[in-house]
Amino acid sequence: MPNINDYLEWRCDISFAHDPFNDVDNLILAELSYAHFDDSVPADGKRTPLKNVYKTFFEINSREELEKSEDILARTAFLMDGMMEGCRFSGTQISDYVKIVDTDRDMQMSAITYILEDGTAYIAFRGTDNTVVGWKEDFNMSYLPETGGQREAVAYLNKVGKKLRRPLRVGGHSKGGNFAVYASAFCDKSVRDRIIAVYSNDAPGFRREVTETEEYRAVIEKVKSIVPESSVIGLLLSSEAAHKYMVASSVKGMLQHDGMTWQVKRNGFVHAEQSDFSRFIQHTQKDWLSKIDDSSRAKFVNALFSLLEATGADTFSEMKGQKLKSIEQILNTVRDMSDETQKLLLDITGELLGSGSRTIRQVLADLKQEREKIKNKAEGKEE
Repeated sequence: MPNINDYLEWRCDISFAHDPFNDVDNLILAELSYAHFDDSVPADGKRTPLKNVYKTFFEINSREELEKSEDILARTAFLMDGMMEGCRFSGTQISDYVKIVDTDRDMQMSAITYILEDGTAYIAFRGTDNTVVGWKEDFNMSYLPETGGQREAVAYLNKVGKKLRRPLRVGGHSKGGNFAVYASAFCDKSVRDRIIAVYSNDAPGFRREVTETEEYRAVIEKVKSIVPESSVIGLLLSSEAAHKYMVASSVKGMLQHDGMTWQVKRNGFVHAEQSDFSRFIQHTQKDWLSKIDDSSRAKFVNALFSLLEATGADTFSEMKGQKLKSIEQILNTVRDMSDETQKLLLDITGELLGSGSRTIRQVLADLKQEREKIKNKAEGKEE
């Protein structure tokens, strides 16, 4: 089924002047931000042609090793192959690549700026990467009104936005989409006024402390939220994007979070309806979160990640490579935990399972009620 790689093959020779920037272009740039540009983009913030970055990147990085890499997100670098084929992206320039991973502050933030030939810039925030701390920050969003990564995203957008005297698009995939919305809301007004669109690609939402602010309300009309039909991540917490729609994917369940699986038709995505799986997960997490206070959420997240950190691995790939050793270290850490912490982990995990059971019971009750209505209507008993 056609995806963004096929889109690049079909339309790479059509300039923005003939076919303006669209939602698929947004996803390509958001996905490319996952590539490890550490040694390919100058650290001084100067603009560099994408074609130069492309050449340098594949001189440094082996295509064969990227294909075999446990970090599937790193393979987004192959998008540059299609981008170099025609005029649509080949004239793009790149600047201000940053990557911050700070275990002391439980944060992971990476961003890159694309200077496009339509006279605009697209500022992309990377989503959750392969690091343990990156995933912990995602969990922290359930009880913190602001994370370290969100603060860094605001600072980045202010810095780059003030330097660029052109209209801005801001976007990202997964946590990167969350950062894009947050940064656009809380950046300086002089920068926010030049933002023409904010793209949230299957990104988690926010706590009420954020969604009820004037700053969030001021930017929400510019936000376009795109989620797959079986979205899980993109329906977490609260999101009130003015323009929200679901797209079809070539895979099932949570695998749809991968933007590379989203289906494309001509210059847009194939629209779809929310799946039963997505509805189930959405109702389950809302029910679960409504029963767990912030203090318990914080203790649960810290206890859960103390197990993962006990393996000594910085990334999940490292953990997978030493699977038996990691499991042994996790079990030893559980044994060393206090009875109170062990009980907390069991209780909150049990509450999650219970929320799932309650959701199933509610779905079955709704189906039964719907069948009764249909039956009564057929028998002429409906008022």
